[in-house]
Amino acid sequence: MFAAVGIVVLLVMVFGVFTLSGGDMGVVLHALPIEMGIIGGSAVGALIIGNSGAQLKALLGGFGKVFKGPTYVKQDFMDCILLVSKLTKILKSEGPVALEPHIEDPKASPIFSEYPKLLKDETLVHLIADSLRLVVVSSGTLDPYAVEDVMDQSIKTHHHEAIAPADNLQGLADALPALGIVAAVLGVVKTMGAIDQPPAVLGAMIGSALVGTFLGVLLAYGFAGPMAQRARSVIESDGTIYHVAKQIIIASLHGHPQPLIIEAARTSFSADVAVGSNQRKAAQGAGGLFRTHTCSDAGEWCWFRRDIRRTIPD
Repeated sequence: MFAAVGIVVLLVMVFGVFTLSGGDMGVVLHALPIEMGIIGGSAVGALIIGNSGAQLKALLGGFGKVFKGPTYVKQDFMDCILLVSKLTKILKSEGPVALEPHIEDPKASPIFSEYPKLLKDETLVHLIADSLRLVVVSSGTLDPYAVEDVMDQSIKTHHHEAIAPADNLQGLADALPALGIVAAVLGVVKTMGAIDQPPAVLGAMIGSALVGTFLGVLLAYGFAGPMAQRARSVIESDGTIYHVAKQIIIASLHGHPQPLIIEAARTSFSADVAVGSNQRKAAQGAGGLFRTHTCSDAGEWCWFRRDIRRTIPD
């Protein structure tokens, strides 16, 4: 929504102030279809040359992320903490054999099924299942640092693929000013071919040619550049959930206390997490992992685990 508001503000300020200052929008509108056809067409052609079909499809998805925003909200991060905590709890209390059915077929797992939104993310599911499978296969003797290296490489590979749309948008932003110059030069060439025309006609033709440079710069720094920045921000925000899962698994393999594991995962994403009634119910149902009660101050909830307490504002 904010992206749409920004676009409206940008167009109103650029063309509105130009009109209020006495500018003739007729010249811009007359040249707009031709100049936009040259700049836009060459930009699309350059993207096709430099990308595969899958990358172009991902680029379209990048435009969607600009307007839709992050896929995961704070509730989803809390769900991820609960999901992985339940799995590691089974590993510790019941052993690798009890955990194996859940990681071999996550879609049939009652634990994974509690979190349908997370289950749709195949990268997240594979990251969790494959990492825990290493522990199951090694019967718990695998070095936690080795598992961490594997998870880091998996997250790095996914991030490299996921961030590609933002990189392509930034590349487009870098190219648009030059493509605008191409359109302007073609307009100047056309003007030089009509050098015998009256000054009024030549002035209109030169003005139309300069619209190409204007459009190239406007599209680059007013649209493509900010969209690339927004897409990168959204992709990095969604990628945080993989680090949350990694933090819980690695901390659990190191044998850290459960409260410390939860806090380590919660600090992987920024800002304080507001815990509402649904999250409290989820916490109460986490197989004894948490228990809650109301604190003395109204509107506050405390999460307990043995002698560790964390107060989270509602």
